[in-house]
Amino acid sequence: MRLETSFPPDYFRRYDESDDRHFYLYPRLTAHIDEPACLAVGQLFREELPPSGRVLDLMSSYHSHIPADLPVDHLVGLGLNEDELRLNQRLDQHLVHDLNATPALGFPDAEFDAVVCTVSVQYLTRPVEVFAEVGRVLRPGAPFVVTFSNRCFPSKAVQIWVGTSDAQHMTLVKQYFARSARFIDICGRDRSPRRWLSDPLFAVVGRRAG
Repeated sequence: MRLETSFPPDYFRRYDESDDRHFYLYPRLTAHIDEPACLAVGQLFREELPPSGRVLDLMSSYHSHIPADLPVDHLVGLGLNEDELRLNQRLDQHLVHDLNATPALGFPDAEFDAVVCTVSVQYLTRPVEVFAEVGRVLRPGAPFVVTFSNRCFPSKAVQIWVGTSDAQHMTLVKQYFARSARFIDICGRDRSPRRWLSDPLFAVVGRRAG
């Protein structure tokens, strides 16, 4: 079922509607945000992720932003480029999976203690379906931490993202959480580094209901 039907249909169109696997065919061995923003992501993870848990890194790549001093029992990365995932030294397991083609996650119910999605939510064309699946695979009370900045590949970001502001992005991601009907305690945060010319960093965090 496509839960996005309550949004205008053109919200999730993109300038480049070609197969995402072709766009991500070649590895990009970079963090996509600058170092201060990366450190802000890491600090947020220290605050929100349970120690020594099972964590799913959605839309993962070369860098998971999990701090070295944060113990994780098992970190699963799900992304589109095999080379990027294989070279991510924090991952214990990785899977190549296109969430836009198949929002369903191939994991049992309540499998994870936390899920993260780092600076990639703008590329989801079926976000509410994905968020509902995230809720399914999280244990009750476990966090889903979604972070984003003002950087993206404009041709692959959805139209509603490209045409709106940072504040509106936070409102939109909160709607993804709310419309999935899986989460409580949904809150937005501005974690932008207090440094001139650094990339901004925003987050929305929700916890699995029930």
